[in-house]
Amino acid sequence: EELGSQRVAGKPVSTIIWTTTPWTLPASLAVAFHPDETYVGMEAGGEIYIVAEKLAGVTAEKAGFKDSRIVARFPGRKLEHAWFYHPFLPWPERKGLGVLADYVTMDQGTGAVHTAPSHGADDFYTGVKYKLDQTCNIDSAGRFIQGMPEYQGKTVFQANPEIVEVLKQRGVLMHDEKITHSYPHCWRCHNPVIFRATEQWFISMEAPMGGSTFRQRLLEEAAKVKWDPAWGETRMANMLATRPDWCISRQRVWGVPIAVFFCEGCNSQLKTKAAHQAVVDLFAREGADAWYKHDAAQILPAGTQCPDCKGAKFRKEMDILDVWFEAGSSNLVVLGHQPDLPWPSDMYLEGGDQYRGWFQASLLCAVGTRNGSPYREVLTPGWTLDEQGRAQHKSLGNDVDPVDIAKRLGGEVVRLWVASVDFREDVVGSENLMQRVAENYRKVRNTFRFLLSNLGDFDPQKDAVPFEQMQALDRYAMLRLSDVITSVRQWYGEYQFHKVYHALQDYCVIDLSAVYLDILKDRLYTAGRTSRPRRSAQTAICFIAEALVRLVAPIMSFTADEIWPYLPARPGRPESVHLAEFPAVAGFFRPDAPEVQKLRADFDGLMKIRDEVLKSLEQARQDKAIGSGLEAKVTITAPASSYELLEKYRADLRALFIVSAVELQRGGDGNGSSGIKVEIGKAPGQKCERCWNYSLHVGEDSKYPTVCERCSAVLRELE
Repeated sequence: EELGSQRVAGKPVSTIIWTTTPWTLPASLAVAFHPDETYVGMEAGGEIYIVAEKLAGVTAEKAGFKDSRIVARFPGRKLEHAWFYHPFLPWPERKGLGVLADYVTMDQGTGAVHTAPSHGADDFYTGVKYKLDQTCNIDSAGRFIQGMPEYQGKTVFQANPEIVEVLKQRGVLMHDEKITHSYPHCWRCHNPVIFRATEQWFISMEAPMGGSTFRQRLLEEAAKVKWDPAWGETRMANMLATRPDWCISRQRVWGVPIAVFFCEGCNSQLKTKAAHQAVVDLFAREGADAWYKHDAAQILPAGTQCPDCKGAKFRKEMDILDVWFEAGSSNLVVLGHQPDLPWPSDMYLEGGDQYRGWFQASLLCAVGTRNGSPYREVLTPGWTLDEQGRAQHKSLGNDVDPVDIAKRLGGEVVRLWVASVDFREDVVGSENLMQRVAENYRKVRNTFRFLLSNLGDFDPQKDAVPFEQMQALDRYAMLRLSDVITSVRQWYGEYQFHKVYHALQDYCVIDLSAVYLDILKDRLYTAGRTSRPRRSAQTAICFIAEALVRLVAPIMSFTADEIWPYLPARPGRPESVHLAEFPAVAGFFRPDAPEVQKLRADFDGLMKIRDEVLKSLEQARQDKAIGSGLEAKVTITAPASSYELLEKYRADLRALFIVSAVELQRGGDGNGSSGIKVEIGKAPGQKCERCWNYSLHVGEDSKYPTVCERCSAVLRELE
């Protein structure tokens, strides 16, 4: 009941204010208590001290109170609005108001927390609540501008020990010690941050804008953007919906200035067009640093007067703009000034941390100035991890240096690795993965080498065979290429680069090297140089090479540029592959034509039968029945449907299976998944020393007694 008169049990009350920052002694102090904690009046040495009950014992021990006793108990809320004398400075100039704060903790100190409204977020809001004076007694250099002679003009860190000595000399310091606790530090220099309450420049999120608010317009524009991954929209919307007003000012000695003038007489802001134009002209001539080189009188037009008080003296604002305001304004500088750089941009590409940074700042600046989003699409990659799933950092020594990889394995390998992973997710990067990608790169490059090596004598203008006259296998290869082109073009459009990589890798290694090109070798190497079968094959691989190099160009840029000049000459071809468009097959044949679709169905069936034949050939090799496939004769017993398909392409089967002879028989269910039965035997005849096929006709041509009938005809043609 007697707390209001500063007495407990009839005796005057002292309060221990335990703080790790004793330098903050502004004109208006406050002492914060937790409203729901119990406080006690502890008598010691003829005085009564108010401390939290939970901390009374440790306080008595540290302060040296040997014969202390509790004389009263009361909740912290009883101390609200009570005035406390300063330990040694005169009343009423130096006094502290009792305030309540739920951030007061019971883990250290006394439970009575020193509160300075201009030094810290919690203290600031407590000061707002209790209408405390928020004068800041620390200047922008961290020096005291109001204080006792012992520390006046000194920096905070210089003043700390001086203030401790003042307290000791005045006999009011009962105990001091150092503790370790969490405290904000600068991420660049790692020094502790000094909090100061200062005037700032804000952009209001609730400012009216076209019948709604700025915040609502931001949310509307964000909803129009294509976010990839899709969760980006929700993330941005949540940030915009809850963000406070944007503080765009910073107190630093470097940066882009907030170019504003204030009247020295009435402190009002000068808002004339002439003043703003003078700054624009100055910056155009000398850059933004000119703000720091000239005083206000040198910048403003002669005769400038304050519209309010008619004063003629002005001072410059020395705060700088938030760097995110600079970054967010970049689209206004880069876009919309040239025909080939229209506003808005097609895409913004950056990491996930930029939802709080560049993405959001750009949206704020663009909607505020142009009432629209600065981007149509936002693409966000994940982070790079090591093989243990840890984020890569140089300090950990677990990073993979792309420059080192490029020097040892080539820049193409680094690009291919990037393309091989789904960049939307966190991805693993390691030496082992790079080596695997390097091996895959060599396979793709070797595929191109094979294609180019068989096109040296091919002129598309004279030698190309029309699609309908090409051999069936070549037409099927073109169909498979059309599938790849369609998928890859779609995936590029969706930025599914990992799908592009795997599709092109599989196409080169499996469709081409392991199947089509392997089958084609016999025809390319042994058929007549200008014969229709060989020209048909060259037509196909020429089209494949030119299409494939265009498809790989974005992710194998140097390799594609290297390949481009070696392709057979074609009128109108761009100088560089990077100036060429992606390939299309519509001008060469119609993939959806009925006859083309029938060809696709036929060869899909033949390829399944081929798989059965290859299994049987491999088993025969393991059983030592044959060596290479060309030593084999394949006998296929097939049911009616499969037999008709095989019979239709009888002339192509030997090459399709890469054997010397194929025999067909009608029969019932076979031993394979396609209902056929496959038997492997020795091919009849002798081995042709030119094509290595076995034939009954080797030696029939007396001029060429060691070659088969096909090769002798070619040799006579060449002769």
